Amino acid sequence: MSDLLFHMVQGAPRPVAPFNHAVEVDGWVMVTGQMPTDPNDPEAPLPAGVEAQTRRVMDNLKLVLGGLGLGLDRVVNARVYLTEFRRDYAAMNRVYESYFEPGRLPSRTCVGVTGLACDALVEIDLMVRRP
Repeated sequence: MSDLLFHMVQGAPRPVAPFNHAVEVDGWVMVTGQMPTDPNDPEAPLPAGVEAQTRRVMDNLKLVLGGLGLGLDRVVNARVYLTEFRRDYAAMNRVYESYFEPGRLPSRTCVGVTGLACDALVEIDLMVRRP
């Protein structure tokens, strides 16, 4: 096993807790769950509604991946957390799916939770494999 690489990506959203944007080992990259925060204005209010928040989360994930020279096409697994599962599941799925090529969706787990940091409606983390 190679050494762990701890990544903080310039231009990605400021962490809301003590963590790195990603940790890498042996070609595997674990991307910390991203919140729907504005990377250019961390104090800005969160977008309204799960669709806008899911777009922001996915865009933030793309920022982190881009800073590591990767894209969503390398995602192996995603975990999605929703605070209003029944209400928001279908809307979140529509936005989430639009970020991937048809027929190339990663494996995924989606769970309902009682709360998320920043009072967000959605958080998504990723497992990615380098080519």
